[in-house]
Amino acid sequence: MNQSLMFQEAQEAPQAIAHQLATEPDAYRQFGELLRANAPSSILTVARGSSDHAAHFMAYLIMARLGRLVTSLPMSLITLYQSKIHTNGLLATAFSQSGQSPDLVAPMSFFKTGGAATAAFVNDPNSPLARAAEWVFPLHAGEEKSVAATKSFIAQLVAGARVVASWQGDALLEAAIQNLPNVLARAAKLDWSAGVEMLRDAERMYVIGRGTGYAVALEAALKFKEICIIQAEAFSGAEVKHGPMALIDRGYPLLVFAPRGPAQAGLVAFADEMRQRGARVLLAAPETVPGAQLPIADTGTEDLDPISVIQSFYPMVEALARARGFDPDRPKFLAKVTKTR
Repeated sequence: MNQSLMFQEAQEAPQAIAHQLATEPDAYRQFGELLRANAPSSILTVARGSSDHAAHFMAYLIMARLGRLVTSLPMSLITLYQSKIHTNGLLATAFSQSGQSPDLVAPMSFFKTGGAATAAFVNDPNSPLARAAEWVFPLHAGEEKSVAATKSFIAQLVAGARVVASWQGDALLEAAIQNLPNVLARAAKLDWSAGVEMLRDAERMYVIGRGTGYAVALEAALKFKEICIIQAEAFSGAEVKHGPMALIDRGYPLLVFAPRGPAQAGLVAFADEMRQRGARVLLAAPETVPGAQLPIADTGTEDLDPISVIQSFYPMVEALARARGFDPDRPKFLAKVTKTR
């Protein structure tokens, strides 16, 4: 069988990241210097879909490492309600593969005109979104034809991590980022076939993550929905106990992402608890963790491990879509570029 575009593009991610890391080093350094010299009083992310999940990853790193709160902007505040948001001291960051959607462009134009610092992380540096921002950081993912984002999502995760490393001036994080192409090449080849076997007949499921890993849980749930037609919902390992856990009974499928870090112990314990309840649990964790079925490649720093997790996930979910009789390159009712207002 011919390989899908989604599979091919997911496999191209390590090369895309190597290309991104070889470009714009001065721009990231200068942006980090700007943020250190003029620390923003408020920070917004502007994104939808997979890009919003990537923005969530950067936001969590900023809050955890730099202690500054980050908010995801409801775009309708600008596009529908014409809210006059105060822009003094604001940093607005937008994430997009295409940079075409009007409800991303309009807020960034508003913030830039109002004097906020604005930055766009976009695959098309000539897009309307790029023109609407003061700082533009091309993703360098190359052309992405598959409707389901893969390499562009990973490129957004890396770009967000680069901002944090530059802002914090963290040489160790920067070194780990520079080694990501090698790690991702290994991660793409890890055996996650257990996921295909367990989820082949699933109709609904939960994807569980926490901390830095929650962003990739959100992304995984989206991919299960759009290419596998599984009603998948992502929850924090803590939040799932506030009601959603009532749905988990015998045979209910769960994918638990438990990379290294402060959240890992609780996630592994949750996986064990759900197994005892009779749920079908897939645990993605380092091979040293008892009960792990889906191995995770070590990135050299726990904050980056979610990036290797999603690199390993993409080939698995693509294979699952085909096993369920779906074409991963032609998800129902979806197009590559979504323009919302």
